[in-house]
Parts: sequence; structure tokens; C-alpha cells
Amino acid sequence: MKNDFWDKNAKIYDKFMKKDSSAYEQMYALIRPAIKNKDVLELASGTGLISKHIVSSAHSIEATDASEKMINIVKTDNNSSKLHFSVQDMFSLPYADNSFDVVIIANALHIVPSPEKALKEIKRVLKPNGILIAPTFMHSDNNITGKIKAFFMKLAGFPLQTKWSNFEYQNFLTANGFIPYKNEILKASFPLSYTECVQVKNN
Repeated sequence: MKNDFWDKNAKIYDKFMKKDSSAYEQMYALIRPAIKNKDVLELASGTGLISKHIVSSAHSIEATDASEKMINIVKTDNNSSKLHFSVQDMFSLPYADNSFDVVIIANALHIVPSPEKALKEIKRVLKPNGILIAPTFMHSDNNITGKIKAFFMKLAGFPLQTKWSNFEYQNFLTANGFIPYKNEILKASFPLSYTECVQVKNN
């Protein structure tokens, strides 16, 4: 995935996301009990918006993003010894097999060109019966307002790759080795499918 768009918008990312602050507060509340005292990996963490709000519940969080500018911004504002940020490629992670209790990838699977490859790498680093938390914006059934927003985002270079409905998204996760057990639609700029899954390990 090209990082030009994210590097260019790193400084304004947090301000841009404020419009969805209510949905994100709901998301934080849903995530906290799922990561309680667990070792967590966050992929596509951006400026650490999620990790910084949930780190108090976790044992540790390794937050990663492919954009160096995003990570450089958050490193100057990290006040937790349990939270570490680094630049990583989600398709080729440096961590050993079975390293994490939980992997979070929020609002990213719909913007990467090969989301199934990302899930394959996530399965590798997750412990047996590990949890995937994968909130993702839904674009398949946008209303008129949503379609207009998506059009202007595309003009700005936003790298939307996949337009899922919630039903299609749950099927996608299942087809790639994860069993969704919790799913809620949060009201945001676009419908936000909050989904928790347990992975199916191959014997």
C-alpha cells in the first residue's frame, strides 16, 4: 500500500477524525474489555488515536503503521511505558509466530489492495485462539450523502480498495480463517462495522 496519502495527511489526521469522535468513543469502550491484561498488536495505528485511548486496559501494546510520518508524530506524544510505536509493513511483520493475544486493525482492511494477505500474517502472529478486532467502514450501501463524501475523498487521493456491506465483510473474515462472534454497527461518517473474531488455527 502506498504511503503518500498518509504521509501527506499525517499532521491533520487527528483533526479529520474528530467528526467521528462519538463512534470512536463507543469503539474504545468495546475494545477495552477484550484486551484486558493482554499483549496487543495494532496494525495501521496511524497517529495512535486508538492505542492511546485503550492502553490502560492492556498488558502491552505494540502499535505499528507503514507511514513513518504518522509514527513520528505519535512518538512525541506517548506517555505510557506499556505502549510502543514502530514503522512496520502489515504484510511482513518482524514478530515471531504466536506472539500476541489480540491484533487490532481498525479501518484499514478496506484500503489495502490484498486484505486477505494481511489476515494471513495476522493469523501467524496471533496465539492459538487469539482475538482479531477489526472495525471497518462499510461502503457498499452508502446513501446519497455517503456517496458524495466517498467521491470527494477519492478525488483527494483516498485509497479505497474494497466496498463491503456488513454481510459481505463478515463472510470475508470467515473465509479467511476468523469466526466473528461480536458485531455492532456504529454510526459514523460511514457505517462502522465493529467486529471481534477468534481465529481458526490450521492443524
